Amino acid sequence: MRFAKYHGTGNDFVMLEDLEDSLHLEQAVIAAACDRRFGIGADGLIRVAPADGADFFMDYYNADGEVAEMCGNGIRCLAKLVYDRGMTRRRELDVLTRAGVKHLVIEAEDGVARRVTVDMGVPALERKAIPMTGDPADTFVGQPLQVGERTLIATAVSMGNPHCVIFLEPGEDLSTLDVPGLGIEVEHRPEFPNRTNVEFVLMEGSRIRLRVWERGSGETMACGTGACAALVASCLEGRTGREAEVEFPGGVLNVGWGQDDHLSLTGPAVCVYEGELDDAWLAGIAAGVPR
Repeated sequence: MRFAKYHGTGNDFVMLEDLEDSLHLEQAVIAAACDRRFGIGADGLIRVAPADGADFFMDYYNADGEVAEMCGNGIRCLAKLVYDRGMTRRRELDVLTRAGVKHLVIEAEDGVARRVTVDMGVPALERKAIPMTGDPADTFVGQPLQVGERTLIATAVSMGNPHCVIFLEPGEDLSTLDVPGLGIEVEHRPEFPNRTNVEFVLMEGSRIRLRVWERGSGETMACGTGACAALVASCLEGRTGREAEVEFPGGVLNVGWGQDDHLSLTGPAVCVYEGELDDAWLAGIAAGVPR
């Protein structure tokens, strides 16, 4: 099985080209491929498949092999793959995801895609959309959230997938924050029946700095939907305007929240290498043989 390794601001993916729609991967195989010691190593896996009513379908899975709705960094990697491989020459694409169709604009140089802007759609704040327990029509914006011994200010946002954006106090050290400990606790809180991604935000002027805990993948170097959720939460709480640079450990993404309520996400996409999974390894994983 041929694969490629891509990343967007350090958020990395195993990419599979499947325009014949013939690959049907078991969860164990996906999780094993994303394993950083016994597999390729990635935050998720993307199968590039055909779509009705769109140019391509992004079949996305978290590192644990669970199906996920959307990935802002991953969809930019998909755009680079299909453009650089000549699967399309169009610089504007419609890509079907489990969170709906997303419109992409490719910035190319010398025939190679360098940056991609994604229309990430309209954020949802109602509890029923996130989903979050409580009154379905209510919102959770700038509310206290008890996490361990700390009471933190949080906002819940859906970008087609659930996010809980938590704001740190000015002067806190983001680099030493226990993101795994706090992240997994928030991810599995009973208020989030489908679990949630968690963004830990530290404002520096108008720039949003954050670390992210992704549902089913753990801490990652960046998160595109998380960048959008962080901007929405920051704007709603009066911490920033409707455009901002969002800085992750893996790099900077540019996010804007237009007057039509659509969010745009712009950032790079990089191909790292291509390879082939060993048939014996695949057969062993599928048969449940320990790695």
